[in-house]
Amino acid sequence: MSKIIQSLSQIGADYDVLFCDLWGCLHNGKQPYPAAVAALQAFRAGGGKVVLMTNAPRPNQFVIAQLDRMGVPRDAWDIVVSSGDAAQEAMFAGAVGRKVWHIGTEKDDGFFDDIPGEFADAPPIHRVSLEEAEGIVATGPFDELTETPGDYHDRLMAARDRGLPMLCANPDVIVDMGETRIYCAGALAEYYEGLGGQSLYFGKPHPPIYDRARRLLDLVPDARILAIGDGVFTDVKGALDQGIDALFVTGGLAADALGPDVENPDLALLLDWLGGHALAPQYSIGRLR
Repeated sequence: MSKIIQSLSQIGADYDVLFCDLWGCLHNGKQPYPAAVAALQAFRAGGGKVVLMTNAPRPNQFVIAQLDRMGVPRDAWDIVVSSGDAAQEAMFAGAVGRKVWHIGTEKDDGFFDDIPGEFADAPPIHRVSLEEAEGIVATGPFDELTETPGDYHDRLMAARDRGLPMLCANPDVIVDMGETRIYCAGALAEYYEGLGGQSLYFGKPHPPIYDRARRLLDLVPDARILAIGDGVFTDVKGALDQGIDALFVTGGLAADALGPDVENPDLALLLDWLGGHALAPQYSIGRLR
């Protein structure tokens, strides 16, 4: 059973480190949530460490620049770890070949152009047409505001017939940008698998992103970690698979299913909804605060 709490401070003293999601928890894609920022600042003031862990398909420095533009203060976090970091490492190692068809927007160009030092001498990655490609790299739709996975049916069928693997740089299926719900690379990867294609995932709930966070913070094996997020199949499942506690933010992606008050989820609806997904985070909260 998940316990509903009213603030992070109720349980914060029980943990050394937070793995905190961004979209739907710290910001809405356009502006930060002041109460969430204050909660993270208070946790750090008490001696805790905060990892902002995101399925953004860009290297962490691009995520940090976006947070700065939004006005998220740097004293609210210690490090940023993105799925783009883990996926980029796999791409430069040749996971889907050296000639790739990129599905994504120009804002994700840094995924290809900002080359980690350890791969500076590796054979280059070339973005080519689908017809020339050895594999696919998906960072999101070409037009994330209007397109759905179904818009890619014919092209992905052609890719499947050629046996092209897809590297998914963002396992999220959907996120909310302000009031607009948009599809992410995870939706494309799932659709491709449904057609019989092969998709490789990096980011929550998969292990590489958690391993990277632990390594960067040099965490001891018995560090007390709490994962915070609004994605039941990414944040919550990832935490439970890692054997760490989870705080589910109900006022994000699942808000419409859990009662009329976003700040205060209906307990009966919450438990029924979580039971239907066979997942049980230790704690739940309307909004991170």
